[in-house]
Amino acid sequence: MPGSAKFIRTSLWVALAVAVALLGLTAWSNDFITLQGERTVYSAVCQQGVWVGDRCTGVLAAGDRYRFRALKPRGEVFFWISGSPERSGRFTECVITDGRNWTCKANADAPRSITLQLSGGRPVIDPAANTRQFHAVSKIRWVLLKYGLSFGDRAAAP
Repeated sequence: MPGSAKFIRTSLWVALAVAVALLGLTAWSNDFITLQGERTVYSAVCQQGVWVGDRCTGVLAAGDRYRFRALKPRGEVFFWISGSPERSGRFTECVITDGRNWTCKANADAPRSITLQLSGGRPVIDPAANTRQFHAVSKIRWVLLKYGLSFGDRAAAP
């Protein structure tokens, strides 16, 4: 029996390690763990085709990563495209609950952003706002697209 107790103990540790790894992967893929006040929105582009609503007539590929940093005490939200030489933008008249929930008034930087508001970490699209068009995808799908693993032809339409 001592051998079976060791097997059970080892099995429990393996099960615990797998559970922790799965929780970690889930947290990473949903950007659950981020820097305070930051949020990233991942986008897809339609290569060799056009968007028809949320459907790409060509091949889906990884697009830009739009990053937002909310500074609640100052009522400001900074935004930029990760890895882009384009300068960052800033909204100054913002009502901020946290990094995943805020709304800002449009300013001269609005045309360089994809949104003026995040709700639950997701960009809220206002057709009247003068912001960039984009099609959002999950982080894990963006990573797969980045490495050329395209499946399906749909991405969230604004």
